[in-house]
Amino acid sequence: MHGLTLLVVLLAFTVFGVVVFRLMHLPPILGYLFVGVIVGPHSFGLLPDDENTSHLAEFGIVFLMFTIGLEFSLPKLKSMRRVVFGLGGSQLIGTMAVAVVLGFVVDWLLPDDYKMGRSSWLALGGVLAMSSTAIVMKVLTEKMELDSQHGRNIFGVLLFQDLAVVPLLILIPALADTESSLLMLMGVGLLKAALVLALLLGLGQKPMHAWLTLVAKRRSQELFMLNLFLMTLSFSWLTEMAGLSLALGAFVAGMLISETEFKMQVEEDIQPFKDILLGFFFITMGMQLNLPQIYTQLPWVLITLVVVLAAKFAVIAGLTKFFGNSPGNSVRTALALAPAGEFGLVLLTLALQNQLVHPVVGQWVLAAMLISMFLTPFILQYADKIVFRFTRSEWMLQSLQLTNIVSNSIEAEQHVIIAGFGRSGTDLGRLLREQNMPYIGIDNDPERVQKGVLQGHDVVYGDITRKDSLLAAGVARARALVITYIEPKIALHVLHHVKSINPDLPVIVRTLDDVFLEQLQQAGAVAVVPEILEGSLVLASQTLLTAGVAPQEVLTFIANQRRGRYDLLRQHFDESADPFGLSTGTPDAIGQPAAARKVKKAEQMQELMVTLKDESLWLEQPLSTLPLVAWRVQVTHIVRSGETLDLHADPSLLEHDVIIFAGSTYDVQHAAQALNGEV
Repeated sequence: MHGLTLLVVLLAFTVFGVVVFRLMHLPPILGYLFVGVIVGPHSFGLLPDDENTSHLAEFGIVFLMFTIGLEFSLPKLKSMRRVVFGLGGSQLIGTMAVAVVLGFVVDWLLPDDYKMGRSSWLALGGVLAMSSTAIVMKVLTEKMELDSQHGRNIFGVLLFQDLAVVPLLILIPALADTESSLLMLMGVGLLKAALVLALLLGLGQKPMHAWLTLVAKRRSQELFMLNLFLMTLSFSWLTEMAGLSLALGAFVAGMLISETEFKMQVEEDIQPFKDILLGFFFITMGMQLNLPQIYTQLPWVLITLVVVLAAKFAVIAGLTKFFGNSPGNSVRTALALAPAGEFGLVLLTLALQNQLVHPVVGQWVLAAMLISMFLTPFILQYADKIVFRFTRSEWMLQSLQLTNIVSNSIEAEQHVIIAGFGRSGTDLGRLLREQNMPYIGIDNDPERVQKGVLQGHDVVYGDITRKDSLLAAGVARARALVITYIEPKIALHVLHHVKSINPDLPVIVRTLDDVFLEQLQQAGAVAVVPEILEGSLVLASQTLLTAGVAPQEVLTFIANQRRGRYDLLRQHFDESADPFGLSTGTPDAIGQPAAARKVKKAEQMQELMVTLKDESLWLEQPLSTLPLVAWRVQVTHIVRSGETLDLHADPSLLEHDVIIFAGSTYDVQHAAQALNGEV
């Protein structure tokens, strides 16, 4: 099978495989690996495992390292230095040391033909130390655990592993050169790498910025993309000519571009090509799996899998505990990082090419790595159950966490629960506090919780996706629940629990856009607030006002737009109230608190005199256009040149008019600022 037929069949297998794995909510990487096993020379043999295929697959790694260089941030690295260099560095060194020790034992058990030296086991230690950034980060994001303690541990270790790939790419070929001193080869390799990096980073930044600016000014998308390919492959070619890896040059190119203002544009443009080429790399990795050979030696493969997972788990769990983490967090960190990763496949390929690893042993290791990567999503899915089973103290910590939530919410009645206390949750809590509305915030980031408590907020640590956390927060007797997390899957998870506990509870969900609008509403959300929609409405209102459209028409238009989106929210308001900010339409409503808004009798009314300025949007507009309902105030008097005007005549507002607002202290001050465009 050749030419177009081969390409069509390969694409069909790839699309089908990725779709199936996505339907099972598994990462597409696993789909690519599965396709590689199917089309490889040891199965159907649709794709030849030759030098041309390997070269094409290398481009996937080149662009992967390029994007890692784009994301490389020295300030971020500095803020996490203890986790990255402490825990991450210890994990790499510890895993390689354990691999060498185990190598002596395994060599004693292996047949003479399969025995390997210390250098080979050291290289395998570097291979097995890698974990899957793509799979683990995706699952942690979906589970909303990136900001947790174990999430930060995992991210820090993965970041160090990404950085460690560069010296390992130098180390493995040096280990294969048995005729020279290892220390001398490593010294020469590191010196060469340092000189190349110093040359490219020191002299390349200004020319890179100038050249990108010149290309961008041509305003051609095709030219910009061609230039990205040229720079990435040119830097890779330079490092290869210097005796280093292609991936190192791509990493340097990404670092240089990350310091320019074109970083975001480059990330968006390069993403589709990187994903496709990286997918092809994983297909070639799957092609190397010799299923008949693995079947005949399945016991050795399973033994390799168990030994690798157990040894790596023990190293990571012990080191994480040594760095001051709880047993539960240590186990969670180790479970996520114990399986193999994509860079491990890269390093294993390099070790096999340099004949550091026996081909049969390499097949055992490759099969064990691929199986562990297949198992990664399932291990993370059941991580909590595993932790509770093997870590008794975790039950106590979870009980204390729930007790803390209950103690803060036990006396709360008709309160608002704020799920997620980041910037949006904090602002919402501040506004509710100003309105004397009881609330309790829940967040799974200890730093955000501590910051909120120091600011005087009623916020506790907890996982809002757990049903027992919702019960402890008093969801059965709450007035409303607001989900501020941007991830729709988290909101759907919470809505599922709320439906079984308190189906009548109004739930308001914050999202980035309205893609999941109908799905969230069907799940029980009374309102879905898309940030992009609200931003566009503000832009539209400012544009229309600037274009000369009457403020009343703008307010009516914006209110109608919101009403169409938030129609489920209206059932929670009485007929006289309008939650969408539409102003009263008749002068009779002005000055009548019963019609304009329902003010609590216990609330003390205050009056404030405001002079209308020439920059006001309501200059020369009728009094009825003022959005008094939205401002929650009344107009009691308008004084012009010492005379009091008749409010029922709906007078037009002129410069220097004195308008007297009545309402609560906060509302009249806010109305005064809004009247003159100061908010």
